[in-house]
Amino acid sequence: MKKSKIIWSIFLVVQIIILNIVSFFPEAIEKYYSNGFYLWLSKISRTLFGGLPFSFGDIAYTVLICFLMYRLYKRRAQLFSWASWKMDWKSKTLSVLSFISIFYFLFNCLWGLNYHRVPLYAKMKLDKDYTLEELQAFTKQMIAKTNEIHSQIVKNDSLKVDNPYEIEKIYALTQDGYDELGKQYSYFQYQVPSIKKSLVSLPLTYMGFGGYLNPFTNEAQVNYKIPKYNFPTTVCHEMAHQIGYASESEANFIGYLASINNPNIYFKYSGYSYALKYCLGNIEKIEEGKSKELLPLIHPGILKNFQESKDFWDSYQTPIDTFFHYFYDHFLKINQQKDGLESYSKFVGLMIGYYKNHPL
Repeated sequence: MKKSKIIWSIFLVVQIIILNIVSFFPEAIEKYYSNGFYLWLSKISRTLFGGLPFSFGDIAYTVLICFLMYRLYKRRAQLFSWASWKMDWKSKTLSVLSFISIFYFLFNCLWGLNYHRVPLYAKMKLDKDYTLEELQAFTKQMIAKTNEIHSQIVKNDSLKVDNPYEIEKIYALTQDGYDELGKQYSYFQYQVPSIKKSLVSLPLTYMGFGGYLNPFTNEAQVNYKIPKYNFPTTVCHEMAHQIGYASESEANFIGYLASINNPNIYFKYSGYSYALKYCLGNIEKIEEGKSKELLPLIHPGILKNFQESKDFWDSYQTPIDTFFHYFYDHFLKINQQKDGLESYSKFVGLMIGYYKNHPL
């Protein structure tokens, strides 16, 4: 047993070295992993777990966490005893390192290597850089488009949009958007759905997340508690992760495209309002107070939806949220997303680059 722990611990170092080397060859990862091994493996995973009426990944995580907590409790005297660590520190350290090594190996083989694929802006030949003036002009176009969609749903521009569909219906409708998007770009095709209401939606809410992809089962876990007007784009975002786009900015961009290409008007509203909110946020980051100049141009009902979302997340704001955002920020930075959580908003650059060649 001790020999296997030593091997796995050494293998962790080997994995880190190999991953740093292969990250210099994104074209090879794109060809042989993201568009090769991963596509085959992910479809198998979604076939195995997609038909289950519950989230297998959530249950597996919960069982694992409970098991680890039980083991910690049973061995608390040894674990929190300096004398015990002093006598057996090598074995305990090797146990921790071997566990991390196995987890790290499975994570990268089953999904994580997608962090190192060719960036989407290079693949689609998009100029993702922009000036404040370009962002303001684009935001005005996005306001006009969102207002237009909003008026098609409600007759009074002061009314917020309430999505009338049940969650399972929304899941079913998301495929229509990806089907349309896949006709334009074959690499965005989505097959074999595996979308689940997360069994841990309440903890996810306190952590500040709208959903997550389980890399071990390839199930898209969606927080069913979030405001429903924005639910479709959140689902599409997690589906983008399923087809191998690990970057949060790229998943945002693909989720947006899948939403606005959906024939359903509520999906279009979800996508455009989602993008508009990020545009306003990016303007504010560049020059504080600047986005307020554009607020009078936006239908009051749309602003009410934005406030609905803000009120929802504010009501669950706790130190838990701060901790997990700090943890995930560093996780993203370790995995080739140097902007961390800020990478979510980077999809605005992808949108501006995309619409330079595609009229809004």
